[in-house]
Amino acid sequence: MEKGSASSSPETEKTPQATSSTKILTGTSVIVAYAVQCDNCYKWRKMENEEHFEEFRCNHSADPFVCNKLSGTTCEKPADISFDSSHVWVMDKPNIPKTPKGFKRIATLRSDYSKVDVQYLTPQGKKIRARPGMMDYLQEHPECGPISPSDFSFEAPKVMRDTVPKHVVNNPASSTKKKRKLK
Repeated sequence: MEKGSASSSPETEKTPQATSSTKILTGTSVIVAYAVQCDNCYKWRKMENEEHFEEFRCNHSADPFVCNKLSGTTCEKPADISFDSSHVWVMDKPNIPKTPKGFKRIATLRSDYSKVDVQYLTPQGKKIRARPGMMDYLQEHPECGPISPSDFSFEAPKVMRDTVPKHVVNNPASSTKKKRKLK
């Protein structure tokens, strides 16, 4: 999946909507790469794994990512991956807390590409979809240690619409359409 160097096109420049981190999803909602954008050269760098990605994401404001934080990488090296429509990109907001040990944050792209749903998988295998559920779970499982509901973010990553396949209808999901009342 190596893409070579990034050009100086607008897609490699930092824009107000872009954050420092992203997940690239295919149509089957499988994450194929975790990447962060350099705060100096704006090139995208692939992360080794989700945990490495979360380290940079959770500290972004206090300690922005730069290429030389990765061993053997500098801003002079070509980008690891280019922001393009070969995959659907979703952008996490910066400073989302790192997922507590034993839990897994799951981001699922809806089949109509309208949004991403976030849930957490607990150490016992239970899926939790919202903060109230996490509050209840942590009260019921004090063995999880000193974890608070604020250690979890259910905020959905933003789907980058310009990377969604052209054949997808850009209408909102039918489940979110308001039904009109007939008079």
